[in-house]
Amino acid sequence: MTIKMDRIPRPGESITGGQFSTAAGGKGANQAVAAARAGGRVTFVGRVGNDVFGEERVAGLAGDGINVDHVVRDPDSPSGVALIFVGKNGENCIGIAAGANEKLTSDDVLNAKREFEGASALIMQLETPLETLQTAAELAAQAGARVILNPAPARELPDVLLKYVSILTPNETEAELLTGIKVDSASEAQEAAGNLIARGVETVIITLGARGAFIANAAGSQLVSGFKAEAVDTTAAGDTFNGALAVALAEGQALEQAVRFANAAAAISVTRAGAQPSAPRREEIESFLAKQ
Repeated sequence: MTIKMDRIPRPGESITGGQFSTAAGGKGANQAVAAARAGGRVTFVGRVGNDVFGEERVAGLAGDGINVDHVVRDPDSPSGVALIFVGKNGENCIGIAAGANEKLTSDDVLNAKREFEGASALIMQLETPLETLQTAAELAAQAGARVILNPAPARELPDVLLKYVSILTPNETEAELLTGIKVDSASEAQEAAGNLIARGVETVIITLGARGAFIANAAGSQLVSGFKAEAVDTTAAGDTFNGALAVALAEGQALEQAVRFANAAAAISVTRAGAQPSAPRREEIESFLAKQ
């Protein structure tokens, strides 16, 4: 649920004159939709409440061609919601009530074990319990799938989970929380990435908004430049990046090329309002890249 305003209110302040809208969201769902629209074949594992929001979300995911056989209807918890303020320059401030997302269990993941077999990638984020993520990461690793973890909303992560992560995709703020290193320059991004690689992560991609994305792994590091875009709403830009990245890698694109593809998808998304509604389709991304 989003309110667009001239600026984001300060603590204790009320501002009138905003424009209210609702749109499908949630990091995991955003990433799934972004991947599906970018050309991926996607299965979603999650929980929603047994309420109208849950019904709408499952129908919306299915409408994007996503397999929803493993979306559980929780009888006791409401569907998760996010309350979003968006300023006129596109910056946002988000509060989340996780609801049924917090009840996603390892058993829910194990019930979807068959879907991991033959999968190219698993995308995870931190709106669900760490124990459940650990189970999913282990299943994916056993199946030979690449594990992509978007560490948002940011929190401390155990090394036992990180060792299963093929690609970790924090933004600057999340990288700082995970490492204690403020990321304001390429050298600081390199230092933060090195810290995470030392903890077991194979590849770190620090997303830097319009500046692009910084890639680091054992082979070296580089900045893949972003694209200029007139930002309307940056909500779900990172989710769009992750979904598009997973698809490009699953198709066999080299890492730098896949990140460029993901940068393009994210650049398109910030020109549109809303979370899932902003995710571009494959033909839009390819058309955008062809013009660069």
